[in-house]
Amino acid sequence: MSSDMSKPVPRPGILDIAAYVPGKETAPGVARVFKLSSNETPLGASPKAIDAFRQSAGHLELYPDGQAHALRDAISAVHGLNSANIMCGNGSDELLGLLCQVYLGDGDEGIITEHGFLVYKIQILGAGAKPVVVKEKNLTVDVDAILAAVTEKTKIVFIANPGNPTGTYVPVGEIRRLHAGLPKHVLLVLDAAYAEYVRASDYEAGIELVSGSRNVVMTRTFSKIFGLAALRIGWMYAPADVIDAVNRIRGPFNLNAPAITAGAAGMRDQDFIKVASDHNEVWRARLTEAFAALGLTITPSVTNFVLIHFPDIDGKRADDADAFLTSRGFILRSVRGYGLPGALRMTIGSEEANLGVIGALEEFMGKA
Repeated sequence: MSSDMSKPVPRPGILDIAAYVPGKETAPGVARVFKLSSNETPLGASPKAIDAFRQSAGHLELYPDGQAHALRDAISAVHGLNSANIMCGNGSDELLGLLCQVYLGDGDEGIITEHGFLVYKIQILGAGAKPVVVKEKNLTVDVDAILAAVTEKTKIVFIANPGNPTGTYVPVGEIRRLHAGLPKHVLLVLDAAYAEYVRASDYEAGIELVSGSRNVVMTRTFSKIFGLAALRIGWMYAPADVIDAVNRIRGPFNLNAPAITAGAAGMRDQDFIKVASDHNEVWRARLTEAFAALGLTITPSVTNFVLIHFPDIDGKRADDADAFLTSRGFILRSVRGYGLPGALRMTIGSEEANLGVIGALEEFMGKA
């Protein structure tokens, strides 16, 4: 096989990876824009987290604590965990990538689901392994389909629970059945980015399963309900062997000092988190009811977003709705890249934003 020796060349497969494309942020020509495409909280960050961030500005000349002790201690205190089993990262995206680097290589397979978070596939490919995509059932992770896809090459299984962009979840009994059916050497990664929003009695983020297993990892984020997306803070709870292995390749200062300080303060301010969760609970129900009244189908969600399905009719398709809403300053997320060309994902926003989208869709659907 010939190669281009006139410049550095990425290893085979890298340039075949489709880069992650985030939700759009602007609506050209529109004076007032409501960005509802990235699942950011409309309440912002805890005032205590903001104050902590500001105070950290007086020591920017110092390296951060490479072990993020203050943040890990806060997480440990709130969740009742051993801080030695917690690792923090530059967003949970970094931690997902590190897990792939540690546990995947050429010839290995990583299982992802049909509408799973796009970053899983990117990281699996980046590690030189093969992503194996399994079908979902009713836009929900199908445990039987995953187990049927396991081969001797399978090394890791990624589950977003709740799912993004679907908003659905897998009950704890099904997660435990999945774990029981996996070979002991296969790592089960439970991405619980939206766990703080879930109030279903049969849901668990994964803490209990990690505590009793050697091959389960749970990842979490500060980018959603905590309102700290700009600081890029993620964490994982994992067995000691996993923590030890990932620590060997983790950057020595992968989390900056303001992020550590603000994250710790935000984690401890659980009263603020309760307010954000309550706001979300009220508006998710109101939006679901309003959109259903317009004849739109809404996938039942337990998160801070709803998946809206549009009819396959000229002028009323998802792309038409996206253009119409954007022209009025409401930016939703196209999920065509997730295999859902007939739907848009809407972050639950402020009262003003939510009412605005309801009004705009009433007009779009001809029911204003």
